[in-house]
Amino acid sequence: MSVTNTASKTLPAWWQAAPFTAVFAVFFLVPLALVLMVSFWNFNEYELIPGFTLRNYLSIFEGCSHLTANGDLCVTLSTYLSTLKFCLLVWGITLVLGFAVAYFLAFHVRSAGVQTALFVLCTVPFWTSNVIRMISWVPLLGRNGLINQGLVGSGIVDQPVEWLLFSDFSVVLAFVHLYTMFMIVPIFNSMMRIDRSLLEAASDGGASGWQTLWNVIVPLCKTGIIIGSIFVITIVMGDFVTIGVMGGQQIASVGKIIQVQTSYLQFPLAAANAVILLAVVLMIIWGLTRLVDIRREL
Repeated sequence: MSVTNTASKTLPAWWQAAPFTAVFAVFFLVPLALVLMVSFWNFNEYELIPGFTLRNYLSIFEGCSHLTANGDLCVTLSTYLSTLKFCLLVWGITLVLGFAVAYFLAFHVRSAGVQTALFVLCTVPFWTSNVIRMISWVPLLGRNGLINQGLVGSGIVDQPVEWLLFSDFSVVLAFVHLYTMFMIVPIFNSMMRIDRSLLEAASDGGASGWQTLWNVIVPLCKTGIIIGSIFVITIVMGDFVTIGVMGGQQIASVGKIIQVQTSYLQFPLAAANAVILLAVVLMIIWGLTRLVDIRREL
């Protein structure tokens, strides 16, 4: 009798989870399995050839066992290092900005209405297209843009500064502009859950503001920091539009390589690159999730 009752209790739970499981399988597992399958196919200029071959993976890592004649790394490793460089820079800058904004909203804005208004104000850039927001930097950073006109007009420089646009600087700037909000939201959510009596206790114990920040607030915000880091890192690792537009199509990234390969109908090669990129991103996420248990936040 007890077995029957247990089965009758667990069956509705399975039925409730079935729609979400089906959506997860159709929109995530099946496409991922197809990408993995195609990555082992062969291809030529005209068609895809179903089968099993390691040709795509071998071509990606071709020449990576040794340095080139100029002493450089192979194209694949150089591209991944370039992508990881942007990823690290954007992560660090968005973490500092996101933490500062979240701290101000959570602890310095007392009115809930003002807090909500300022938080909504942070989302205003998301009301327009990412491409439009990127293009808006061109008249500001260009050779004849407002910044160069101001620098030349004030006599600070004799000639327009070239590295403001279509450079690593402009790419990082655009990334920070686009994705800082993904760091603000989870950190702000963690800060709002902090018991304010802990801050009062730290202050009564003689802790300075910096000591309270470092020893109380930061440890309690680790979950939000990790979640925001996962958002920023995963988006930047696969982004190719921002690097293409703000880098003037001159800066390589893993996402850009995949986009170019698909445009030339080299789908198995692009799929192999996508699988490798996914493996790298999953390893980064796994390393981050070892630091805290993000399930408490979710």
